Amino acid sequence: MAELLAPAGNIEALDAAIGEGADAVYMGLKSFNARLRSSNFAWNQFEAAVEAVHRQKKKIYVTVNTVIEENETERLYRFLSYLNKVGPDALIVQDFGIVRMVQEFFPNLELHASTQMNIASAAAVNLLSKEGIKRVVLARELNLQEITSIKQNTGSELEVFVHGALCVSESGLCLFSSFLGGKSANRGMCTQACRRYYEAEFPGGAKEKGYYFSPHDLQLIDRLPALIKAGVDSFKIEGRMKSAEYVGSVTAAYRYVLDHWTEDERGAVETGKRMLSTDFARAKTRYWFDGSDASKFLNPNQAGGTGIYLGIIDSVRSGKTFGAENSSEASAADAGTDSVQKFALLKGGSYDPEIGDSIRIHKKDDSGRISYKVQEIQTVPSAHGAAETWISVPPEAGRGDPVYLLQTKSMSKRYKRVLPADLSPYRLQPADERLPILDLTPLKKDSLAFFPEGVYIQVSTLSDMHACLAEHPVRFILELNSDTRRSLIEKKEALPCSKKQVFISLDPFCTPETQSALERDLKSLHEAGFYQWVVNNPAHINMLKSDKDIMIGGPYLYTFNRWAVSWLENQNIDAFIMSHESSRSNLESIFEGPQRSRLMICLFGYPALFRMRFKLPDSYDFSIFNDREGMSFRALSTPDGSFVMPADPFSIIDRVHTLKKQGFSRFLIDMSKTSVRRGDIKAVMRALHKGEALPDTERFNWKDGFYSPMQNREEPRPAKRSTKDTPARDRQSKSSAMPRPSKKTLSGKGKYTKKR
Repeated sequence: MAELLAPAGNIEALDAAIGEGADAVYMGLKSFNARLRSSNFAWNQFEAAVEAVHRQKKKIYVTVNTVIEENETERLYRFLSYLNKVGPDALIVQDFGIVRMVQEFFPNLELHASTQMNIASAAAVNLLSKEGIKRVVLARELNLQEITSIKQNTGSELEVFVHGALCVSESGLCLFSSFLGGKSANRGMCTQACRRYYEAEFPGGAKEKGYYFSPHDLQLIDRLPALIKAGVDSFKIEGRMKSAEYVGSVTAAYRYVLDHWTEDERGAVETGKRMLSTDFARAKTRYWFDGSDASKFLNPNQAGGTGIYLGIIDSVRSGKTFGAENSSEASAADAGTDSVQKFALLKGGSYDPEIGDSIRIHKKDDSGRISYKVQEIQTVPSAHGAAETWISVPPEAGRGDPVYLLQTKSMSKRYKRVLPADLSPYRLQPADERLPILDLTPLKKDSLAFFPEGVYIQVSTLSDMHACLAEHPVRFILELNSDTRRSLIEKKEALPCSKKQVFISLDPFCTPETQSALERDLKSLHEAGFYQWVVNNPAHINMLKSDKDIMIGGPYLYTFNRWAVSWLENQNIDAFIMSHESSRSNLESIFEGPQRSRLMICLFGYPALFRMRFKLPDSYDFSIFNDREGMSFRALSTPDGSFVMPADPFSIIDRVHTLKKQGFSRFLIDMSKTSVRRGDIKAVMRALHKGEALPDTERFNWKDGFYSPMQNREEPRPAKRSTKDTPARDRQSKSSAMPRPSKKTLSGKGKYTKKR
């Protein structure tokens, strides 16, 4: 029977999930998981939870689904060793480096590929299956036919999201939050750029504001029987940051359908839908199950899309009583004291919340959202004699903030505690263990002959290749898209250079339909003499099997540590393009000495911050939009999907001479997703040759790296970093390389070698 998998972001949610019949729960600990803002579990709580859940014949999975930087690998090794001792049923992982490390040291740990790994085809599933990964959590941008096709062509277990919040970007490919200040979705620090309020500039100069990229919530309860028949092994409820009430009610509804659909499919589904009627979150969508019409799951006028509207805060007061002395808005100091409670008077709604109801306050400037459980309600006469109802609110609430109802007190339910009252017997913690050295495969003479030193230029069309030809790149990287497919395969247009000077870059999102089309295209391109590729998805690796094929690991095969590099080495990939999210110090730590010749560093480009598997609605006829801090972005809708990019490009062109001195010798100018003008490419190349900074450009994470809540606890770094100002000198890493214990070293191909 298919498994029902529920989230456990805290102890109360764990109780609710188990209490309502989940077969398994998934949870994170205090690090290395994609929901760092949820409560998560302490060491002793987790150890006790594993024992208690197993006692009930249920399963428990641990999310280790973030990318890992090189200086974190020893801490990761200790964490995995700890998990190996405690014994959860599986780890949900994103980083290839974790796969490699588990293969080497902890083969008894079962691995599930996270949806963040962006797996959407049988080719990708089967490659991971050969690597020992038992289950794949499929990307959420798939329909029933695609899921069925994948199941029919693989023996691996498949897990599918059926309920909860959606990301507008294709799974695992969102860079937006990271671009805004290093808070990467791939690191569990997503600031939900898709939920923000933007101002769009329409043709003719009109400007309109809206939540243009905030999708509805997924609800597939009426498709559960069809998914069961398709052979899906596990149904996953999203919500590690949701309340226990939410987890309990949603788990109960899906449990009911799973248990009763064979008796009366229609009746079971209708009952389950009624049980979900108290879910006051965003409007619901079946997403790709209802096709690719984005207007069915995007509504710019839906204010953040969360809950039942209760009104706007018309007035605020503070104090335990409503005396005249408390008629002004509470000061920040008062609001922060234990003795003062803040109250709000709501206007414009149709429902009066009660004590115990859960509400969410949206800051009127869209700077944040605060969830809160109403603690106190006071009814007092107004100046006009009519009764006014004031509700307690958190200190951050202010006049003009909209308020929404998330859950009513009536949804609350007491559950039997899963954890024992006494946690003192549970004392396991990660030990002070040393990670053996991993040396990447030594380079042999001419092993990088296919990867010459110099400047590479990436483009999206053949006409853009012609525009860049005068700059004499050592190689072109040409995207395979609808336009180039037509040029190369259908029209068989001539290239402006030798085919040996061209790498074909493959799109990072690969569905069953894409896989079938790509297999045909690869055959045609092979016949035409193309054998050099930039691969961005595990599916590509599985499809490129010719002895002549040469693969470069693209920026979406994330290589943030040498263990991930090593895993890709074992897939016959020997050269790599940096991810836009990576930093100088991290790259220096991964690739040392001669190994730096294996890396291509992007010096200039317009990184895709959102990659969306649909055309934007016709009403989205704008190209430029701005956030509340004045940063500008471009929206591009194409037959191959939609993209959001920064209006100002990423550039570290002025660092090229320093990079050369450090041993890096392959550089990328990425002009893809733009229409190349000769004057523009000449200006970029002129700045490159002179080592000069370009105006109006962004550094992304190059200097500062990922945002760290430990290192930036007091003051987060500014969101906008531009070379319009004099760039600060790059910070030197305090840990530029792994500690080198003298025990033993590992080779990149997966075998131990004694260190001499």
